[in-house]
Amino acid sequence: MAKQNTAKEDFSLKETSPNITGRRFSMGPMTSFDLVEHMQYLYVRIVKARDLPPTADPYVELKLGNYRAVTTPFKKNPNPEWNQVFAFSKDRIQAVSMEILVKDKAVVAEGGDHGTIGMFGFAMAECPSRVPPDSPLAPQWYMLEDQNKAKIRGDLMLSYWIGTQADEAFPDAWHADVASVSGDGLSSTRSKVYLSPRLWYMRVNVIQAQDLVLKDNNRKQAPEFFVKAQFGNVVLRSGVSTDKNFNPTWNEDLMFVVAEPFDDPLVISVQEKTNNKEESAGQIVIPLRDVDKRIDATPATPKWYNLGTVEVVEGVPKEVKFASKIQIRVSLDGGYHVLDEPAHSTSDLRPTAKLLWRPPIGILELGILNATGLSPMKPKNRVDAYCVAKYGTKWVRARTVVDCLSPKWNEQYTWEVYDPCTVITIGVFDNGNLQGGDKLGMDLSIGKVKIRLSTLETGRIYTHSYPLVVLQPTGVKKMGEIQLALRFSCPSLPNMLLTYTRPLLPKMHYIIPLSIYQLASLRHQAALILWLRLSRAEPPLRREVVDYMLDSTAHLWSFRRGKANFVRIIKLFDGLVMMFKGFDKIRKWTNTITTVLVHVAFTVMLFFPGPTICLMFLLLLLKGVWNYRKRPRQIVHIDTELSQAYGVHPEDLDEEFDTFPTKKTGDVLKRRYDRLRGIAGRIQAVLGDIATQGERVQSLLSWRDPRATTLFMIFCIIGMILFYVFSLKLIVWLAGFYAMRHPKCRDRFPSLLQNLIRRLPARSDSML
Repeated sequence: MAKQNTAKEDFSLKETSPNITGRRFSMGPMTSFDLVEHMQYLYVRIVKARDLPPTADPYVELKLGNYRAVTTPFKKNPNPEWNQVFAFSKDRIQAVSMEILVKDKAVVAEGGDHGTIGMFGFAMAECPSRVPPDSPLAPQWYMLEDQNKAKIRGDLMLSYWIGTQADEAFPDAWHADVASVSGDGLSSTRSKVYLSPRLWYMRVNVIQAQDLVLKDNNRKQAPEFFVKAQFGNVVLRSGVSTDKNFNPTWNEDLMFVVAEPFDDPLVISVQEKTNNKEESAGQIVIPLRDVDKRIDATPATPKWYNLGTVEVVEGVPKEVKFASKIQIRVSLDGGYHVLDEPAHSTSDLRPTAKLLWRPPIGILELGILNATGLSPMKPKNRVDAYCVAKYGTKWVRARTVVDCLSPKWNEQYTWEVYDPCTVITIGVFDNGNLQGGDKLGMDLSIGKVKIRLSTLETGRIYTHSYPLVVLQPTGVKKMGEIQLALRFSCPSLPNMLLTYTRPLLPKMHYIIPLSIYQLASLRHQAALILWLRLSRAEPPLRREVVDYMLDSTAHLWSFRRGKANFVRIIKLFDGLVMMFKGFDKIRKWTNTITTVLVHVAFTVMLFFPGPTICLMFLLLLLKGVWNYRKRPRQIVHIDTELSQAYGVHPEDLDEEFDTFPTKKTGDVLKRRYDRLRGIAGRIQAVLGDIATQGERVQSLLSWRDPRATTLFMIFCIIGMILFYVFSLKLIVWLAGFYAMRHPKCRDRFPSLLQNLIRRLPARSDSML
């Protein structure tokens, strides 16, 4: 199978100059909505009506050129109240006046020509302007007219004005560009702000149980007990107790992620393992409101609980009065930060307990301007794009721009920053609730951008157009570009610099550390809880959106990503390799002048270490000052070369997009398994070689090879005498000159010490 032949697209980051009011550099107070282009809208708020015909089913219809909008109809109500806001983009308005009609739903449904109860109109030139923070315009009563402009019975309360997207009515308003959307899809087009629930780590320390009762008293084999704990949909199990009796002990921690408010209880049961079956020996139910919260390493108080057991007598369940007991500790650990994102690109590092929070060090402002050249995601070259941004516990969702390949959002959001070494994520999605969406109703991802705050200059406005790069089963593809404006403001530079001296994670992560396996399981639980809670909002954030923003699949195996990480390691050691190559040239006297100068520098450094170290720090300082001219001026973005996105074999891409667990069968699965075995075999050989070399060094004094150990002891005696008689500087100076001696004074064979170590035994001789 041939490799993909993907033509390289332009994935570069472009600096832009949008028409925004924010200054390029500003250290003073900021103004709201100064990072976006102001878009003018005509707002119409329909409040209520009075004195309408009592038999009518009233609703209001707004007509502005080709646009038509309606309110919710009421049944037989002469005094209906709507309190709905409608927004019309001024750039798309071609009419000079608006008509507002109060109609009877029943008459219109019957096809009658006289469904209009009354009407009101105004000219666009008469609309007042309003700019926040001005107070909202007070609505007024307007008398209704008939088609002949004659006054009729009935009044309509409304207000209208020209405003911008900074208006507080903007998020919940009905927008004219979604006129083709109706029903449940309409709510999914609005912009919203979501807050993640407060997450806790719950530690269940299972200590021991007493007086357990077997279901089958005639069993001859020793009992095997383990503990099963369940919270919500998550079930964890302890290991089987090593005490094969009725008083087993475990002393094992089971970790859960729980979210406020605590709806579900904790259910703990002791299970008996018999003949590949599990039988309950009793269970307890603990409401989380009874669980202690702790912010430090002080252990929770252990408690004894009665294990409730139930017997079925003649088909009727009856609770047994005699109960076994179990001793456990349960605590909500607020001293940890609950990781829901990859540790290398997290957006929050605060502990759960608010008592441990430090004050914010700055403000992050994001302006989501527009996107250009989006790839169609639906039939008829259609895309209904919206943005989601996540930083910390705050998620924001920009409104959906319907059927537009170059949508304009111009929405601005703000976050408090507690640590500069965090990352904000902005994703673009296609709204699957609207016409022509995915068959499963999924919101397909178009691309995302990650920006690390520590790489930003404080007070500077960054305006760039970011390529939306995604990896598809056919290869890497550019799905369009998104234009963002970003500003990180920090009023106190010393406070921000002080955060660099503190531990990255809260102290509990270092006092009682969690294992890698625990962190992986807890991160999966946290992502699941976030999706369940955010899906309850209106409009909901779907699971595919939450998983994409949280990089939930970043831990899965990818041959392409593994190759990219291997290249990163090679580049990391490029400097060290160059040093060894340079030293090898010095040893071989490739350039006599350079070698002599190195001998002189080595002598000076050895006999005058103080001034030499000062000179080294000075050189590093000058290097940093020199590099300041070449400092990066743009934000770091996706590097397709580093990601090994080009020239990827289709088999590798197919494997990367495979589900976990895999759905492949037959020859495909066998081929991938064999290749993975080959890669693992090479890794195994490298690890074995490293272990062998280490074990050979350890065996120098183990007397496993008595002759080698004797030689090493003789070497130690000689070394002891030399270091006692001669000074350390002289010995190091002679050793350095010996290592850099002229090629005429050396041979190509290994040194005596290397020969000795290579002949030593290792534990590889004992392996099967």
